[in-house]
Amino acid sequence: MVKGYIFDLDGTVYLDDQIIDGAVETINRLREAGNKVVFLTNKSIATRNDYVTKLNKLGIHANLSEVINSNYIAVKYLKEHMNEQDSVLVIGEKPLFEELREENISITNDPKKATYVVLGWDRQFNYEKLNLAYQSWLNKATILATNPDRTCPVFGGGQLPDCGAIIGALEGATGQPIDSVIGKPSRQTAEFVVNEILNLKPEQCYMVGDRLETDIRMGFENGMNTVLVLTGVSTADMVEKTVYKPTYVLNSIKDIVNL
Repeated sequence: MVKGYIFDLDGTVYLDDQIIDGAVETINRLREAGNKVVFLTNKSIATRNDYVTKLNKLGIHANLSEVINSNYIAVKYLKEHMNEQDSVLVIGEKPLFEELREENISITNDPKKATYVVLGWDRQFNYEKLNLAYQSWLNKATILATNPDRTCPVFGGGQLPDCGAIIGALEGATGQPIDSVIGKPSRQTAEFVVNEILNLKPEQCYMVGDRLETDIRMGFENGMNTVLVLTGVSTADMVEKTVYKPTYVLNSIKDIVNL
């Protein structure tokens, strides 16, 4: 039976620009066995083309149809929900703006005209941007976020604040949760990847990632097998305390071939 492997990137396949030992060999062996592979990242600070380039540079063959980022899911959501007169206020970096503009999503910097706000990871986030999002919320804009990740793992064992910190800033101002998170662990992302990209049943799919609250939760809640790798954010101790129990816990991606 064909299996589908959905790989997170940061902390799973690589850390920063360092490939994780065994990643290339593992992915090659899975493909050679006739399985399907897709790469799914919540990270909004690079385009899908950027990820294709990076993966190929690191020795993993990938084409655009196999790489999904949270920006792509956000575009899909907006195209399905926006009317002709709607506009989006974007808090994020250049790749998020680029991928929205490529699909002709109307972007505004005026909170009075914004009917949607998209929050992404923004390493230049400041009070002015927070206020723009807040004023848009006051004007009844729908608030979306590319992903809920509080941090992003980096090479050497450190972490950086991610989009979750920006969500927290806006929720601290409004006193209300945002309307929707687009990327992992959302059901819409799970169904899109399983049904439209892999074209398999959930039970044929393996969600492989380093984060319990996004990667493993998405697989857990949507009927997939789940594989937690301990090369990123989540630890074995965290597994004991979570309700999102992974099907497998592995030291790294290279151990998948031994399942």
